[in-house]
Amino acid sequence: MSFQAYLDNIEDKTGVTPRRFIELAGEKGFGPGTKAGEIVAWLAEDYGLGRGHAMALVHVITKGPKIDAKHVGSGGAHSDASDTLWLDGKATKPA
Repeated sequence: MSFQAYLDNIEDKTGVTPRRFIELAGEKGFGPGTKAGEIVAWLAEDYGLGRGHAMALVHVITKGPKIDAKHVGSGGAHSDASDTLWLDGKATKPA
């Protein structure tokens, strides 16, 4: 599953866009420098997310929407089309 697919799947499961998760995390004091375990625990408790999905959000909460170029167009199971993740929800994602 690509990184973007993880984020889209999270939105399907929770009804919350990745951008909104970043805002909610900020309200809790989470952001760059926050340890992953704290964010993973919050996401599991409040949203029922498993570790894999939570770690996708940990990345965007602590590092932003850019991903390593090695994951772009690699053709593998985790390949993404772009090095920038779409955070504003599936319905607004450009084709």
